[in-house]
Amino acid sequence: MKMIVGLGNPGTKYEKTKHNVGFMVIDELAKKHQVTFKKNAFQALVGEYFENGEKILLVKPQTFMNESGKAVGPLMTYFNIYPEELVIVYDDLDLTLGKIRLRQKGSAGGHNGVKSVISHLNSQVFNRIKVGIARPKQNQTVIHHVLTNFDKDEQPVINQAMDKTVEALEYFIQTNDFMKTMNQFN
Repeated sequence: MKMIVGLGNPGTKYEKTKHNVGFMVIDELAKKHQVTFKKNAFQALVGEYFENGEKILLVKPQTFMNESGKAVGPLMTYFNIYPEELVIVYDDLDLTLGKIRLRQKGSAGGHNGVKSVISHLNSQVFNRIKVGIARPKQNQTVIHHVLTNFDKDEQPVINQAMDKTVEALEYFIQTNDFMKTMNQFN
């Protein structure tokens, strides 16, 4: 079993914001595999599909970004998910727009959603895919930047990044080898 988690904020107000790129990737993967989501007791929307007999859980925490771990930790316990079966997808200010980077461990790097996941898992060792949203423009705060939608000229770039992220996730699901996936997509 694998659990793929996209980080974001619930509600239509945040739906297309840069901070919700994790949710957007999960939605693309769900659309591709005709997955529907159901809200569960763990404060998350969860959908599932099977690939070569293996259950794949798609998760969108509904706790708001800064408390994402409140959903991820209990879900991992409930479904008996090991850290190597988990992938967290989220936005990264320090990557240029549209660049993706895969890692198996590391700090939160200032990302409060990841900080919450680390806190609830009591570990920095889990697979992650960061999607670059770039730094704010001059005279723009980080909060304003992450909570605004992508500009028209940014949208094609981020669409390509989401496609590449979905491709990386599917490669990982097929190979069951995140290191090999990192070598292929970094």
